[in-house]
Amino acid sequence: MSKVFVITGPSGVGKGTLIARLLERVPDLELSVSATTRDPRKGEVNGRDYHFLTPEEFDQRIKAEDFLEFATYSGHRYGTLRSEVRRRLDEGHSVVLEIEVQGARQVRAAMRESVQVFIAPPDPASLRRRLESRGTDSLEAIDARLEVAEQELAAQGEFAHTVVNDDLGRAANELEGIVRAELGIPLDSAAE
Repeated sequence: MSKVFVITGPSGVGKGTLIARLLERVPDLELSVSATTRDPRKGEVNGRDYHFLTPEEFDQRIKAEDFLEFATYSGHRYGTLRSEVRRRLDEGHSVVLEIEVQGARQVRAAMRESVQVFIAPPDPASLRRRLESRGTDSLEAIDARLEVAEQELAAQGEFAHTVVNDDLGRAANELEGIVRAELGIPLDSAAE
């Protein structure tokens, strides 16, 4: 049976890296491509990394009720298109949503059967280091992301599962274990 996995946590916690490893290890698991109003970063491709929309296009999609969830984060809007999730589920694939906490709450309300996983940092200072090492945001943007991260960390208890990303290999194994258990796929069938 196909499921929706919501992977959330503060910016800079390593959600994308953990999800990339998860997708390599678990068959028939696909990442839903989110929509955003932010500009593409270097190397990002429309339709692969995000669906890049203008603010006007995003508003039209909201009015048409095209989003399963949407939120404003660090001055930009992000959302999950219902069509992205529905298509993958209809094809028999489980879907991973990499979204922020406010979006995770909306998905929980709309799809109570979704599996929600919070990715936590070992400590708040590690978030600043990770965001700075990316080199993609100004210091002001990093400060804004960290302010939001404080509120998100306070919501950690709302989630059925928490994975602390203190060691990438261990955290990836733990996330894989959660997903495989939910799908009824034994760990011993994991690709080496």
